[in-house]
Amino acid sequence: MKLLRSQRGAALMTLLVFTGIALYMTTAFVSWAGTSTRGARNLIEREQAFHIAEAGVEYYRWFLAHSTVEPGDPPPVPSEDLVLTDKDGVEIGRAVFTVTAPVPYSTVIQVDSTGSVTGGSGLTRTIRVQLAIPSFAKYSVASNSDVRLGEGTEVFGEIHSNGGIRFDGYANNIVSSAKETYDDPDHGGAFEFGVHTHVSPIDPIPPASVPERPDVFAAGRQFPVPQVDFAGITQDLSSIRSEAQSDGEYFTPSSREGYLIDFNTNDTFDIYEVRSTEGLSWWCRLWSDDESLSINQTTYLGNYNVPNNGLIFVEDDVWVRGEIDGARVTVASGRFPDTPATRTNIILNEDLTYTNYDGTDAIALIAQNDISVGFYSDNELDIDAALIAQNGRVGRLYYSSACGTYSSRDTITVTGMIGSNERYGFAYTDGTGYGIRNLVYDANLRYAPPPNFPLTSDEYEILTWEEVE
Repeated sequence: MKLLRSQRGAALMTLLVFTGIALYMTTAFVSWAGTSTRGARNLIEREQAFHIAEAGVEYYRWFLAHSTVEPGDPPPVPSEDLVLTDKDGVEIGRAVFTVTAPVPYSTVIQVDSTGSVTGGSGLTRTIRVQLAIPSFAKYSVASNSDVRLGEGTEVFGEIHSNGGIRFDGYANNIVSSAKETYDDPDHGGAFEFGVHTHVSPIDPIPPASVPERPDVFAAGRQFPVPQVDFAGITQDLSSIRSEAQSDGEYFTPSSREGYLIDFNTNDTFDIYEVRSTEGLSWWCRLWSDDESLSINQTTYLGNYNVPNNGLIFVEDDVWVRGEIDGARVTVASGRFPDTPATRTNIILNEDLTYTNYDGTDAIALIAQNDISVGFYSDNELDIDAALIAQNGRVGRLYYSSACGTYSSRDTITVTGMIGSNERYGFAYTDGTGYGIRNLVYDANLRYAPPPNFPLTSDEYEILTWEEVE
């Protein structure tokens, strides 16, 4: 009997031990299952909140596309949160927007879109994007016709032409053409690549394969690509004139050759009437363009403040020089009604420079016809500006070696961009013009252009995308 009782006691003890283990394991399993379920729910909610935040970004892009926003304007903010519903119209989540204003004259807008699930735990996820519209200054050089950039030219920004491009310098960025092949007007022969070089070894003739030429095209070349809508993105000079008349500075046609604007570093400019220009010898005129475009006599008219809207409009030819410090200004030249015979020009014979190269300073020169460098120009000429010749060309007139030492100049450096409707150039194949041409791309102008500078479209593109805590 004692043995039976002992066996029963041992069995009871074993039962209690296994029951305890079973209860512990059941409790642990239930706890694990609950934790896993909560984790899965949190994971699902996190993903839903993320997609809601993404939907908020796309909604804000749509909202911007239907809003009127000018560079420097406060960014628009939706009056209500974005509410997302299911197919039955039941709210499933919402996105809340925080919008940061751009710096003055910039098109860059920063928006935080924070997504959350309706009825959830309150978990949120935030996506931050920067949106902007690029200006016409996305290009270092843009042309509506054939382009030749010769030896001695170094370019640091994108180059594009709706015509063909012969490039014999050194390009640090992409060179692109809207043409697959074209007949280079500088010489006879077969059609050549839309972007080609004569730097040894000369590119082969199509349909040969396009060789890689990192010694010339450091970032490569692309052709054919879609045309740039040059006519659509060149600024409407009449609208600049109207705004200059109402809130800027407007100068009527002069009684002589035009005007000279001389910028100062105290946010003012001096303006002169150009009474006469330097003449060229008959021998020089025989072989060259017959205008020196160089000033002989002027009459001082006064000192003006750079206007608040930064717009100066001259209804005549205008020479521009000087230095700015903290100013953002657009000088436009045009004569109305617009007829080819009376179109006006902007002339640059002396330095036009910034004090600050961090985007604080900005100049645009927009000419109805040409932006030209004349005969008596500085041997080393520095131009800090975005240059657009709306109907003509950006370049130096042709002065043959018969004109004397001024026919050949040393170095021209343009820091900004060049937009030329006709063929651009500061040098000629006979060695006249500027021997060294430095085209330095000012990336600050891409998204923070000068006042009333043309944009490439009305659609915002995403510059940066990141998730933030």
